[in-house]
Amino acid sequence: MISHREKILGFVRKERIVTSFEVAKFLKVSWNTADSYLKELLIERKVERIKKKGTTLWLKK
Repeated sequence: MISHREKILGFVRKERIVTSFEVAKFLKVSWNTADSYLKELLIERKVERIKKKGTTLWLKK
């Protein structure tokens, strides 16, 4: 079974830049859950975070 980490990394690779909302919709989870997964990947240095006014963008490192 593919882990949520692998699914997110594949999605980010494909889309290049995503929001937490897009990841939540893709995984069919809440925004908070998706944001937590993305923060875990940020800590592991697998994604980068860019804060923009009103939103956070995530991209593959």
